[in-house]
Parts: sequence; C-alpha cells; structure tokens
Amino acid sequence: MELKRRSTLIYGLLLAVWVLVVIWQVTEHARVEEGGRAYLRRNSKTIASTLGAVVRGQQFRGAVFRDRLEPVLNELVNGYTNEFTKSGELVAITLLNAAGESIVSAGRPVDLQQKDILQEGERWGARTVTMVYPLEGVSLTPDGGTNVQAPLLLETPTNRSRSFSRRESRPAEPPGISNVFTGPDTNRPEMGARENPPPPGERRGPPPDGGDPRQRRPFWARGLEEAEYQALIQKRELHGVVLTLSTEVSQAIVQHDLWLRCVICFFAGIAAVGAGFAWRNISKTSELQIRLVRASELNSHLKEMNLAAAGLAHETRNPLNIIRGMAQMLSKKSDALPETREKSRAIVDEVDKVTAQLNEFINYSRPREIRRTALPLTAALNEIARALSYDVEEKKIRLEVKSEPMSIEADEQLFRQALFNLVLNATQAVGEGGQIQIVARRNGSGAVIEIRDDGPGVPGERRQEIFKPYFTTHQKGTGLGLAVVQQIVLAHGWEIECLANEPKGAVFRITHLKLAP
Repeated sequence: MELKRRSTLIYGLLLAVWVLVVIWQVTEHARVEEGGRAYLRRNSKTIASTLGAVVRGQQFRGAVFRDRLEPVLNELVNGYTNEFTKSGELVAITLLNAAGESIVSAGRPVDLQQKDILQEGERWGARTVTMVYPLEGVSLTPDGGTNVQAPLLLETPTNRSRSFSRRESRPAEPPGISNVFTGPDTNRPEMGARENPPPPGERRGPPPDGGDPRQRRPFWARGLEEAEYQALIQKRELHGVVLTLSTEVSQAIVQHDLWLRCVICFFAGIAAVGAGFAWRNISKTSELQIRLVRASELNSHLKEMNLAAAGLAHETRNPLNIIRGMAQMLSKKSDALPETREKSRAIVDEVDKVTAQLNEFINYSRPREIRRTALPLTAALNEIARALSYDVEEKKIRLEVKSEPMSIEADEQLFRQALFNLVLNATQAVGEGGQIQIVARRNGSGAVIEIRDDGPGVPGERRQEIFKPYFTTHQKGTGLGLAVVQQIVLAHGWEIECLANEPKGAVFRITHLKLAP
C-alpha cells in the first residue's frame, strides 16, 4: 500500500513537471511571436519617419508634384525592400487625407474600406500587416483647422503657371492644383534642406492688421476663394500614411520556433514517460525482492519442516518393525489359533505397506546432492534390466534395450534410481505378454532416453499430474515414484515429459542429458 501511494506521488510529480515545461514553452513561444510583431511595428515606424523626410524633401514653395513624388515612393518601396530588409517586408505605401481617402500610393493596393485599419491603427492579415501613422511634418492648428502653410500636390510641374493666372480666367477648380495634399511649407533645417527665397513682393510673415487673409496663403493659392481653398485643403491635406508590410519572414521564424518548442515538449514527455517506466521497474524490482526474501524464508521453513518430517518418518519405521516382528512371532507359534495366525499375517501386510510409504517419503524428502561422474549409459541400462528380470519374467514381458555407445555426466546412484522407478512403473502398467523398450540415442551435443510401453497409456489431461506427489493410478502404488524421478531429473538440469506411444501405450522421455568427454 505504501509503495502504491509513493508511485502515485511520483507519477503526479512527473506529470506536473511535464505540464510546467509545456507552459514554459508556450510562454516563450508567445514572447517570440510578440517580439516578431514588435519588430514589424518598429520597422514600420522607421519607414514612416523616412517617408516624412522624403515628402519634406520634395516640397517646392509649399507644393509637391505627383509625377515627382510617385517615382520616389515606388523607389522607396523597391529600395527599402531590396537594400534594407532583404526580405520583401515593405509592399505598399498609401498617403491619406483628412477624410481617410488615398491621395497617392505605391506598391500593392490597400483596401481602406476596412474600418479597423483607421480606427485601431493596424490590421494583421494572413501574410501582411497594415499600419497607419500620422505623417511627420504635417500638423494641425490649435483651433482644429489645418495649417494653412501645408504643401499642395500638383499633377505636373508645367501646371504651376496656370495657378498664377487671374481668377476670372480660372475654372471652378484650377487644373494645376487638382491633385494637391498639404504639409509643411518649408524644409526643416536639421534635415539638410535649403529654404527657398520668397518671390518678389511675397511676404513670409503675417500681414499687417486689417490685411487680406489670403496673403497668409501660399503664393499659388492666393487667387482662390476661401470656400474653394478650404475644400482643397480638406481634400488634399496630408494627414497620414498607410504602410503594408509582409509578415512571411516573421511567420517563418515563429513557425520554426513553434516547431522547436513542440520538439522540446515531445522529448520532455518522452523523458517523463521514461522516468515513469523506470520508477515502475524499480518498484517492481523492489516488490520482487521483497517476495524473493519472503519466498527464501518460506523455503527455509519448508526445508526445516521437510527434515523434521523425514526424521519423524524414519523414527516411525522402528516401532513398525517391532510390530511386524511380534506379529510374525505370533503367527509362528505352534499353539496359535488359525484366527490368530491370519490376523498376524494381516498385521504384517499392513505394516509392510506403511513401511513402503515411509521409505518413499523419506526418499522424496531427502535433499538431492548431485555428484556427477562419467557414466557408461549402455552398461547402466543393462544392469537396470537385470535388476527387474524377476518382474519381467513373472508377467512374461519382453524387455528390449537399444542404446548407442556413449557416456553421460550424472550421479550414478540417483540415475539408477530414477531409471529403475520408470521401468518398474512400465512393468506395472503393461499386461501379461506386454513389451517395454529402453532407447538411448544422441541428440546433437546431448543424449535422449525414452522408456516406451504398450500399456493403456496416460490420458492427455493427466500427463502433467502424474509427476505430482501422491498421485497414482495403481491400487498398490504410493504416488511418490514419478515425483522422485522428476526431482532427480530436475536436480541434474534435465527435462522429463510423458507422451503418447502410438498406437498405444506411453513414452517417458528424458532430454538434455550432457555427454561426458
């Protein structure tokens, strides 16, 4: 019970350790994934700063021309991809006005209809991420209005002359300023830009009090009405930039990290399972050792009981011999009655039966100490046949010995006892005029001995039980003869089995006899 409780605790600890490893790897993978996203966010901010510097560098008197800006944006996408990232991360740039509409773009088209882009500032897709930033260099006035000195985007440089014509000769929307966005009117000194000198008659600072407010506009927008100018500002003022970056490289890194984490969790699980099996084997080994100690103690106790029983049986034979002798004396007296003589002979017969059983029991319980010697097999078999010649001749049995000339390693006394019991058992099993064969032959590096008879045989379900103590099929048998034979055979390291002898009878086969050199 204590061992089972301890095993449950160990298995629980191993499972807890494996769960902790899995949680640790999941946490680390989430950190790597978040690091990849943070890297893309930093990279996009760097690109937005670079783009602000590019837009400011393209200004001319508060305006930027589309045909000059678009190639720069395309070159920025291609150049940043090929020279900086080396991984194709930047795939699209889109400049937005105050309404969130695209003014000018480069690279792949961006779907601005998805509200989460403008509301949340970023959207993560399957292979790309889209982020929105306010463009550096564009500002709003404190009252919510737009900086009136923001640049405008012109379609072509040649359209600039049309913006200087008189208002009455100008269409409703000046063609030269139909594609304009706003931003700072001058380059910042720290960016290394050169400030353009104002044209003659144009004032940089605010006009004197009571002056025309159009004098605060850029020179190319002073001929516009206020409503036209505000509509133009609303449509072309630059408020932000949308950047689309590829996430394939980041996803590849994250997938590789996920694969490594899974491998770590897998091997951690294998280690936990292996430790569990190791503990299980240790527990079983400890349990087997405990059982072995108990079995050894029980075996010692049985040996002591065996010796005590053998001693008791030996001591019992002496009183039986006295009883037998006195019964014989009573039967031989001249004045004994016939009834007394008959009862005396019955006492002698019963004492003989008990004495035979005691002798068998003592023989079975005796410790088997094997003293191996080189034993000529043919001579030993012939001697056993001569010892049983009286029983064989009495039942007119034909006993035949077939043996190859060879010697085996065996205890001579125990070997003769075992073979004697087997042949005696065969003579008791066969009827008058039966046949018994003792066959010895080589079998590879060993020898095989078979005792065959043509008696009634042994049923298949009893062929294992006949070697058990006190199991017998003969009325006069003690049930210890074959048990003693098996004990002697196993003590030598041999094997014995009972088989059917075709067409009738039984075969007792002893195998794995070692040949003597």
